[in-house]
Amino acid sequence: MKLWSGRFESGTSQLMDAFNNSIQFDHRMYKEDLSGSLAHAKMLAKMGILTEDELKALVLALKEIEAEIELGSFKFKIEDEDLHMAVEKRLTEKLGDLGKKIHTARSRNDQVALDFRLYVRRECQTIQELIRELMSVLVEHAAVTTDVIMPGYTHMQKAQPVRLAYHLLAYFEMLKRDVSRFEDAYERMSLSPLGAGALAGTSYESDRFLTAEALGFSGPSENAMDSVADRDFAIEFLSASAITMMHLSRLAEEFVIWSTGEFAFIEIGDAYATGSSIMPQKKNPDAAELIRGKSGRVYGDLMALLTVMKGLPMAYNKDMQEDKEPVFDAGDTVKLCLTVFADMLRHTTFKPEVMLHQCKQGFLNATDLADYLVKKGLPFRDAHEVSGKLVAYAIREKKILETLSLEEMQTVSNLIGEDVYEAIDIERCVENKKSYGSTSLDSVNRMLELAKAYLKA
Repeated sequence: MKLWSGRFESGTSQLMDAFNNSIQFDHRMYKEDLSGSLAHAKMLAKMGILTEDELKALVLALKEIEAEIELGSFKFKIEDEDLHMAVEKRLTEKLGDLGKKIHTARSRNDQVALDFRLYVRRECQTIQELIRELMSVLVEHAAVTTDVIMPGYTHMQKAQPVRLAYHLLAYFEMLKRDVSRFEDAYERMSLSPLGAGALAGTSYESDRFLTAEALGFSGPSENAMDSVADRDFAIEFLSASAITMMHLSRLAEEFVIWSTGEFAFIEIGDAYATGSSIMPQKKNPDAAELIRGKSGRVYGDLMALLTVMKGLPMAYNKDMQEDKEPVFDAGDTVKLCLTVFADMLRHTTFKPEVMLHQCKQGFLNATDLADYLVKKGLPFRDAHEVSGKLVAYAIREKKILETLSLEEMQTVSNLIGEDVYEAIDIERCVENKKSYGSTSLDSVNRMLELAKAYLKA
């Protein structure tokens, strides 16, 4: 018999039970559900709705149920519909009518909202810790590669030389923003919906401030209807997850490209690569490719919940049962990808000599040649044209700018002197960058110190 079956003359069909239930996936929130019930029971006792003896019995039974779930002896049954009903049913089996009292002054609507919010808050914290772990590995690599020069790209075309540490620390900044997004989302989940009732509040004397404090919230939610209808916190979590996956996908894409024979900037450790069933020479960057691919999965989770919620009137609607699987899937995916990426990065070897060699192919110092001419008094647009003409000449002659003779350069501009070769030296081009946030050694070392301080804090 269902706990809500009083007004029904017949039971639901087996097909409806299978279609309607969520217990096969929402049981993972059992800790949140039990902690919510524990806080609620203590509040009921404080308000005189339960006696102290009744409270003690409920507390003991809730702890016993937690032990049963963790030992695997608790049976989640489809006919119980969801985790909340299953736990209440077990309480009633243990305590009789006392078990039925636990639901006084609350609704399953606010109970679901509470459990889900507590779960997502916990996921936010776990993911922040994993992001910081990946950030720490980036810093470890950056700290020992400050002297490694690599090509920087725009439009996937060689652009200007940069330090490898500088490139890695650009991803550190992306991940730092990801941490802040989860922090912000966590703060907006800081109001407790427990005790809001089905949508209109409750007629019992209750203390929602007490339960909010007991569960680590800053206070109770203000509007009972919004409390049970709100899934913004889940959507924000999915949005932050999707952006994090986008950042992981971008770095994964670079790993895929850098590990090719054409680039050969890195060697991914054997632990995170696979071979081919037919081509013996292959070493495939499957871990990076899977991370890149799983970003689409998390995007789908976000779009799924946005679509579920977009047409729902106030307050709770059964459609909202579809909120949990996308969040569970996204959380699991992000956590796995962060864990794999951090360890893959630990097992990745960078190849400085290849990177430096590639810096000397492709005229990455052309901008520095233009800057050299500007310092000689030429307007930048004219300097840009002179540098471009010399690049075109070098391409025709199958040379690079450094190997052009002074006479060859001076046929385009008589402002060019012997000091041009120092100005267009690749290492000098990197070190000459003076603006805040640039790729010079002092700038990169400052970024490293800030990154280390951030992680320490």
